[in-house]
Amino acid sequence: MGHTDAVVKLPRILLVEDEEHTRTHLARVIDGDPRLDLVASVGTFEEGLRELEAQTPEVLITDIELPDGNGLDLIRHVSEKELETLPMVITVFGDQATVTRALEAGALGYLLKDGTADYLVRSTLELLEGGSPISPPIARYLLGRFREERDSPFDAAERPPQPDEDAPKLSERENEVLEFLVKGFTYAETAEHLGVTSHTIATHVRRIYRKLAVRSRAEAVYEALQLGLVRDR
Repeated sequence: MGHTDAVVKLPRILLVEDEEHTRTHLARVIDGDPRLDLVASVGTFEEGLRELEAQTPEVLITDIELPDGNGLDLIRHVSEKELETLPMVITVFGDQATVTRALEAGALGYLLKDGTADYLVRSTLELLEGGSPISPPIARYLLGRFREERDSPFDAAERPPQPDEDAPKLSERENEVLEFLVKGFTYAETAEHLGVTSHTIATHVRRIYRKLAVRSRAEAVYEALQLGLVRDR
């Protein structure tokens, strides 16, 4: 009996980017990786919505500002329709307001366009593996903004609520791992810094997610900043 190789189904990627040169470059990067399948590369909101509904890709990578709409509305569509698609933003906008809106819309990753081709692929694979990649400058900016707000004077009535007895209790190691997540480090980089394996880091991350009642790195970062769980170094 002859041997038949099993057909490997690659994760399907939908790219929505309005700037043609950038779209061509990003599409070439994704399509050039043997672990990913670029099913469509489009430049408008309407095209993105049409392909999203027709393809139901595993990953949506979208810019925010589109000529006929907003990429965050594509992400909201994924959430509202409960599609099995992981949405990730790739943009030039790194301000806190835009990042916050993206996370609230349901983005599971947030990349700046100044990253390398390898970084885009690694981030997409990390997303597929259950992570939530955020460009390090974004993570540092969020952390910096949080500390500024925390250290600024407040009237008693204006002071943000402090963690109470019901707040999540993380172990010392989990707190260390959480700090690296907030700063944008990958599992491998975190493992190297802490002298453990990537598998160990993944285990800690799963426990952190469970304790914080979140499902992604982006949500974990947001909760960590809101609850004041990240310690100063």
